[in-house]
Amino acid sequence: MRLHRNLCFAVIDGLTLIFNEGKYADKVIQQLLKRDKRWGSRDRGFVAETTYEMVRWKRLYAEIAEVKEPFDRDNLWRMFAVWATLKGIKLPDWKYFEGTPLRKIKGRYDELSKVRRLKESIPDWMDEIGRKELGDAVWSKEIAALNEQADVILRVNTLKTTKEKLQTELFDLDIETEFIDGHPSALKLRERANVFATENFKNGHFEVQDANSQLVAEFLNVQPGMRVVDTCAGAGGKTLHLASLMENKGQIIAMDIYGNKLNELKRRAKRNGAHNIENRVIESTKPIKKLYDKADRVLIDAPCSGLGVLRRNPDAKWKLQPEFIDKIKETQQDILQQYSRMVKVGGQLVYATCSVLPSENQNQVKTFLASEAGANFELLKDKKLLSHKSGFDGFYMALLERKA
Repeated sequence: MRLHRNLCFAVIDGLTLIFNEGKYADKVIQQLLKRDKRWGSRDRGFVAETTYEMVRWKRLYAEIAEVKEPFDRDNLWRMFAVWATLKGIKLPDWKYFEGTPLRKIKGRYDELSKVRRLKESIPDWMDEIGRKELGDAVWSKEIAALNEQADVILRVNTLKTTKEKLQTELFDLDIETEFIDGHPSALKLRERANVFATENFKNGHFEVQDANSQLVAEFLNVQPGMRVVDTCAGAGGKTLHLASLMENKGQIIAMDIYGNKLNELKRRAKRNGAHNIENRVIESTKPIKKLYDKADRVLIDAPCSGLGVLRRNPDAKWKLQPEFIDKIKETQQDILQQYSRMVKVGGQLVYATCSVLPSENQNQVKTFLASEAGANFELLKDKKLLSHKSGFDGFYMALLERKA
């Protein structure tokens, strides 16, 4: 591979914003990709993937390059040289790469790779919490899996098309996909492609959604005609899946504390042809109380550490703080206590997170069931999905039923 100056400059500019100004990687990359209209898909792919790689391996590359934060541009070029050397890419004779110690880079990589937190490029506290909660052996496998690049998975919108039809239409556009066992609505791309530019996407035939994330809506056992509440709907990936599982019949009440996210859901629902969704912003406890004892099904896709989706959001490794995890656990329990009251007798509730930590998952369910609010609930089943076993994002989901 030959390195092109303008593409490498884009990566360095992006890393400056992400590392030094705390900007979100996905937003920065979106901006970078609009930088030069002459770039082809390969150029854009290089910028996006290289930036994500450097974010993912920030700690390891910085240790090898012997640089410390905040990184100036020279530091970032040194880290870039580490990335290129480890990838086996020949460095051009640009001034930024003068005197790069190629053999030393490889030697330091071998030496640092003996220490998990450096090898997997994570903060000390994250390594500690993972080891404590999952045990050494499982955590080693899990964090290695969470450092791999995520596949692109589509969820077929069955309100508008079928999996087989969509697969054929994408094949005609040179986008090859495959089915995934145990994931009825999923299509996995064989190679990365810009699926958002297709007419199929614009016509609402699919959404991009991780395979394990697709299991959450299915876990809720919805039927057409039910009243379903999605309590932390966000921009509505799972809400839209619920709408298709319910064949647009019945009522879905999508709730969130962020109105702008629900606006995005409204836009997506229109494209998807999902018209049984009603949005409600949670500005006080009033909208919650109005629904006490009224829902057949309640989904709590709870806010969490997001440790199960590090493959998609590698910058979360550097943004997350241990205090946040302590705080979010309180929020999770509070949400369970309050929102579970919407479930009517005989109704069901799913508590789900995209975390792999038992303290955010099964322990929260256990605490809830032992509390006054959870006394009339029963755990029917739960699912712990680890990345190293499934090959997809880390998730947890528990199905509870309210008894008389």
